[in-house]
Amino acid sequence: MTDRRQLMTASLACAAGSLMPAGMSHAQEPPIAETTAGKVRGQRDRDIRIFKGIPYARAERFRAPQPASPWSGVRDAQAFGPMSPQSRGGVGSLFASWTFDKDMSEDCQLLNIWTPGLRDGVKRPVMVWLHGGDFSSLSGSRNVFDGTRLCRKGDVVVVTLNHRLNLFGYLHLAELAPGFPDAANAGMLDIIAALQWVKANIAEFGGDAGNVTIFGQSGGGAKVTTLMAMPAAQGLYHKAIVQSGSYYLQAMDAAAGTRQTLALLEALDMKAGDAATLASLPVARLVEGLAKAMRGPAKANYRPVVEGRHLPAGPWSPQAPTLSAGIPLMVGTTATEMTLLTGSRDASAFTLDDAALRQRMAAWFRPEDFDKVIATFRQSRPKATPSDLFFAIDTDKFTREGAWQQAERKWALQAAPAWLYELDWVTPVDGGKWGSPHSLDLAMVFDNVALSASMVGTGPAAQRVADQMSAAWLAFARTGRPDTPLTPSWPAYDTTRRATMVFDEQSRVIDDFRGEERLLLASLRAPG
Repeated sequence: MTDRRQLMTASLACAAGSLMPAGMSHAQEPPIAETTAGKVRGQRDRDIRIFKGIPYARAERFRAPQPASPWSGVRDAQAFGPMSPQSRGGVGSLFASWTFDKDMSEDCQLLNIWTPGLRDGVKRPVMVWLHGGDFSSLSGSRNVFDGTRLCRKGDVVVVTLNHRLNLFGYLHLAELAPGFPDAANAGMLDIIAALQWVKANIAEFGGDAGNVTIFGQSGGGAKVTTLMAMPAAQGLYHKAIVQSGSYYLQAMDAAAGTRQTLALLEALDMKAGDAATLASLPVARLVEGLAKAMRGPAKANYRPVVEGRHLPAGPWSPQAPTLSAGIPLMVGTTATEMTLLTGSRDASAFTLDDAALRQRMAAWFRPEDFDKVIATFRQSRPKATPSDLFFAIDTDKFTREGAWQQAERKWALQAAPAWLYELDWVTPVDGGKWGSPHSLDLAMVFDNVALSASMVGTGPAAQRVADQMSAAWLAFARTGRPDTPLTPSWPAYDTTRRATMVFDEQSRVIDDFRGEERLLLASLRAPG
């Protein structure tokens, strides 16, 4: 009860600040803060101070991040900086409300801060967001990640950041070009450098360096998962949230990483002995090669590598990393992740008949198991179409099995609790065809429903879900527990109850939610 009262008190205090009359602090000059590299000038949104594009490190291609170069005078920090170079893809209709960066540069090691106060001695929880797009695309500067509403609601400091991606952040060169031993995980080292910057500087921005939560969705959740297995990251964060990012429990080994590098060299019409020259190629040529390698036979996808230098194992297979055993964890998914991830690329997935469903199931199951799988998934979905069943199975296979495994492996360490959730609210967009798609949680967690009409629609229901989810995330960042007055009591995960918070307009806790599916999938052998 005390934790809930503290959260409500902080929220009310922040709300009161947002009603400050004109002519008081809102009319002041743009805020100025001092960092270890120099002073920065931000901007205000009423009571919230906002700083954008602050350098936290400096890039040297395929090398570990270098310290940010200091500057004299006051540097403007009022505009987002560039994102990592990447191969651009199309933007689906669900994302139409959200901004997508245009500028790209290897010098992308920049972060953004939203805070209710500067140098005021208030030790606010710090929430460091890691963006999605797997490890290959997008940025931390999109409008749905605006931290203003979270700051006002929970009296927290929100940090988002850009870092090196794809081949610029995860190209394994150790075997082909030994002079670049850090290239395979340079993007993760960037994130660690950002967390080191937060530790050194966040008190200036009203934050508590001893209470940092790392959270991320999709690829951002996979980055959180990976950080929890990296020795250099330990001590820089104190809580972790993985949203739809439990698909990367086993990283690539060095041999797989080398094959990915060879695929890039082939796409560039280069030989294995030319690997070191990649360090001097123009960015545009590398991006062209990246696109070709990703589309080619190898389907190259550059991600962290277990190279024994920065990522010693796992990160979460065959067990949770013991070096982060004491870190509380929230982990979960949306109900139908794959309506977006598969359906947006393949419209035919929405019109399957039974034969087409079985044809697609052949990638996952032996034919003799098809009937059992269909019957089990239909049990809780008696009116499901073949497409509904396909998306349910696809979601379990891609993300939900990993979330179950992460929660259970965390529980097995018996050192810090884990909480499991699922977002089941159905977006009304396009007549409800998307169900509860991948990325639906972004508007809810950041409480940015008003910026997300293309994803959540325009009715009041989305805000009711956002009120609950954002409050839970804020409570967890403040206290290490996600309980709030807006939701039922949420038990930590254990293998007796396997409690899951199911977020909806009326959220509820269900023990062993989808347990029949979990047990069945764990019992089946893969085909072949």
